[in-house]
Amino acid sequence: MARTLRIEYPGAIYHVTCRLVGSWSAGDRELFVDDADRWRFLDTLGTRVDTFGVRLHQYVLMQNHTHLVVETPRGNCSAFMQSLLTSYTVYFNLRHKRHGHLFDGRFKARLVEGDAYLLGLSRYVHLNPVRVKDLRDSPEDALKQLRRYYWSSYLQYIGRRKRLEFVTYTPTLAQMDGAAADRPRRYRTFVENGVEEIDEALAGAMARSRLSIGGDDFHEHVQGLYAERVDATRRPEDAALRCVEEVLSVDQVLTELARRLKCDRELFIKRAKGTLHRPFAARYLARYAGLTQRDVADILGVSTGAAVSLQLRRFDTLVSEDPKLRALARKCDKALFALLNKSRSKQT
Repeated sequence: MARTLRIEYPGAIYHVTCRLVGSWSAGDRELFVDDADRWRFLDTLGTRVDTFGVRLHQYVLMQNHTHLVVETPRGNCSAFMQSLLTSYTVYFNLRHKRHGHLFDGRFKARLVEGDAYLLGLSRYVHLNPVRVKDLRDSPEDALKQLRRYYWSSYLQYIGRRKRLEFVTYTPTLAQMDGAAADRPRRYRTFVENGVEEIDEALAGAMARSRLSIGGDDFHEHVQGLYAERVDATRRPEDAALRCVEEVLSVDQVLTELARRLKCDRELFIKRAKGTLHRPFAARYLARYAGLTQRDVADILGVSTGAAVSLQLRRFDTLVSEDPKLRALARKCDKALFALLNKSRSKQT
C-alpha cells in the first residue's frame, strides 16, 4: 500500500498516535518498562516542543502507544515527531540492551479542525486510560482510574497535578463557559461525563477519514490539499518528506563505519586519545541516523552534547588537514547514502 503523504502547513493541529512495533518478541510489549522510561519520554517531548516551536495541547502515555494533540506554528510536524521518536528509541534500546525499531512504522497524524473539534478530541485523548475492557461496564471504577492516572495531561488540566511548562492548556480550557478560575472544574465535568456518554459527532468524524477530524467543509478542504500534493508529486507519496522522516538505524551506521574504517564497532564507544573512530561516529550518527548531539552522547558514552560538539569539530579538522581521511569520509558518505536510498526504494 502506498504511504499516505503528510499535509503540513503553519498552524496545523494534529492528533498524533504512535504504537509499539508489532514484531517484538513475547515479553517486549511495552513502550515504557517503568516510570524512568516515562519521565525520559516526557523530558524528550518537552525538549522537542521547545526546539521545534510546537504547541502541545494534550498527551497520554499508554503501555503500547501514545496520543499527542499538537499544533505546529512552523508547519513542521514530521521533523518534530521524527526527532522525538528517534531520540526516545535510542535511549530505550541503550537502557534495555535492545536494538532495532521500537515504534510501528510511521506515526499516524490526522489534521484537526481547530476549536470545533479540539475540545472533544481532548476528552477522547484523556479518556484513553479507561477505554479498556475491564472498565467498560464499571463507570465508577473507570472514574477512579481516570482520577489517579498519572501519565497524561488530564490531572494537570483539572488542577490535581502541577502543570508542565511545555503543555499549552489555555486554548482548550478557554472553550469552557464561566470565569477562568472555574474552567478546570467545568472541564473535569465535561471529560468525566464522557465515561458513560459517547460523542457521536467526534466518533463519526474520526471514522470518516484517515486524513482529518472535522466537519464536512474541513474534510473537503483537507481532501483538496491531499489531491494537490498527489498531483504535485505525481505519485501517492511525498518524496520530499520521506527524506526527512527516513533515517538509518544506529546499527546500520556503526556497522558500515566499522567496515569502512576496518575496525571493531566497540572502538566507537571506547575512550582513547588521538583516534578518529569517535569523531567519525559522531559525524555520521548525527547526519544519517537523525540524532541530536545529546542522543549521540548517549551512544558514545560521553557526558553531554557539548562533548559531541567537540568531536564534530575534531572531525572537521581531521578531514580538512588529511587528504586520506578526506577521501575516507567521502567513501563513508557514499556508502551510507546508498544505504539510505536502498531503504527508501523498499517503500515504493
